[in-house]
Amino acid sequence: MGKASRVREQRSQQQKRQQQRNLWLATGGVVLAIIAMAAVLNRLNQAPTAPGPAKPTAADLAAPRSLRVAGAKIGFHPQLIPGVGEIEGKSASDAPASTNSTLLKPGTAAPAFSLKTPQGDTVSLNDYAGKALLVEFFATSCPHCQAEAPHLHGLYSSLDTSREQMVSINADGEGAPSVYAFHRYFGLQYPALLDVAGKAGSWHSPQPPGPITKAYHIDSYPTFYVIAPDGTVHWASNGEQPTAKLKQELDQAAAGA
Repeated sequence: MGKASRVREQRSQQQKRQQQRNLWLATGGVVLAIIAMAAVLNRLNQAPTAPGPAKPTAADLAAPRSLRVAGAKIGFHPQLIPGVGEIEGKSASDAPASTNSTLLKPGTAAPAFSLKTPQGDTVSLNDYAGKALLVEFFATSCPHCQAEAPHLHGLYSSLDTSREQMVSINADGEGAPSVYAFHRYFGLQYPALLDVAGKAGSWHSPQPPGPITKAYHIDSYPTFYVIAPDGTVHWASNGEQPTAKLKQELDQAAAGA
């Protein structure tokens, strides 16, 4: 083989090796891209880790034994789904717009309520006259409500309760054991109220909404209202909310803004 032929052969071999290297690099890049995409999709499809049960509050421990036993039999535990619990830590400006156009408008007189807690205490809207009040309508089976609960616990702990208060109203006809089990699990210290229309339901078997839930035009959970000290609606929206947005609306209502 002549010198020129050997040079051509060497160049041909070098080109083949370079083509192989390029092919391997391209294949490796595709594989890495697929792995990265799979990791992203896995994160998006992975439900957040649910918190364990909170330490019992004094009110929980003071509840009648029959209620504590019935609540334990419910077997409540959070069932979170992908995508929940992501907005609570964001800024107030990130709050989503309400998707329920029938919610009571600002300035409307808030419908009066007088409802029982699972322990049998009566809580009325009039009890909060002169204070800004955050009302959450929730269902124990609602993953969004479950995701909100720890954040609402933190919000309540930060309030000046001489000016601002919170209360939750069960919106799918659950009875005392189920609502008690939910609030007991998350260690919530603000009152939870029962709004039962007929037969009481539970975490496993919700029932139709009660009269107060209907009066506030609730069509999804959670739904929030902030009621001004004069008893009128200050703000309302449905869906998970940034904690900063809830605090902002409470502060504005308390200040008469």
